[in-house]
Amino acid sequence: MTTRVLLADDQPDVRGGFRLVLDSQPDITVVGEAADGTAALDLARRLRPDVVLTDIRMPGIDGLELTRLLTEAGLRVVVVTTFDHDAYVDGALRNGACGFLLKRSGPALLVEGVRAAVAGDALISPEVTVRLLRAATAAARPEAPHPLTNRETDIVRLVARGLTNAQIGAELFISPGTAKTHIANIQAKLGLHNRVAVAAWTWRAGLADP
Repeated sequence: MTTRVLLADDQPDVRGGFRLVLDSQPDITVVGEAADGTAALDLARRLRPDVVLTDIRMPGIDGLELTRLLTEAGLRVVVVTTFDHDAYVDGALRNGACGFLLKRSGPALLVEGVRAAVAGDALISPEVTVRLLRAATAAARPEAPHPLTNRETDIVRLVARGLTNAQIGAELFISPGTAKTHIANIQAKLGLHNRVAVAAWTWRAGLADP
């Protein structure tokens, strides 16, 4: 099955570069481009792509608000931006983004981010992840009370290590589908949008493996 991608970025050369990278993959095709957030929202509602790649700073609706509107409509969004300010990362994840990539991270990570979004996983540029985890570790609250079962606690620890559903299944001797169901239940319990937010919660709660 081909993954359909919509690009939202106000720079034509960036959109062109992303299109070249993604269209070169046998399982990905770019179905539309938008130069501002308002046009991207309209295109996304009409085209219903599998994944939307959006910048943050754009005319009209900015990328953070666009992310919120699209995720509320059931679409997967990966933020791809030049700016890795903590406020942008936090805002994107809180608004439901299933990935946060830096444009300088390169084409391989762009492709991987799209595939991760479709698989129900999430990908953050490594340099951003390191900073997030350092901050989360510093703010961790060991033995914080939480509503998770022992099995769910095991799963969030593995999510915080960056494992996919298949890898979690292999670690715990369950199917990837069962792992995905557990993660969905955990997100519902904690009021979180995606597994990236689950990982951040795990570090803040002091539950992540050192």
